Amino acid sequence: QVQLVESGGGLVQPGGSLRLSCAASRSIFNIGVMGWYRQAPGKQREYVAFITNSGSTNYADFAKGRFTISRDSAKNTLYLQMNSLKPEDTAVYICSAMGRDWGQGTQVTVSS
Repeated sequence: QVQLVESGGGLVQPGGSLRLSCAASRSIFNIGVMGWYRQAPGKQREYVAFITNSGSTNYADFAKGRFTISRDSAKNTLYLQMNSLKPEDTAVYICSAMGRDWGQGTQVTVSS
């Protein structure tokens, strides 16, 4: 089991960027898959991206070309770089380890 704490959310204008972080309570070196999800008000949680411990990545269609997922095993941290943000990206962003352990989320609001 691993505890996950997200940070880096906030209010940003359309077209802006944010970098989310997810700090783990222990080494992530051997965690096979880590991912980001998001949940907007009144909507189901949806998948954003994942990264394996070998560095392979996968993105939801809406994230391709705008979001970049990465992980730093030395810092036990997962990242999500989000560029060209749109109002529809507004949601709570949540990180996960192996789809079993979940953080509390960080709020991202895209608005002018």
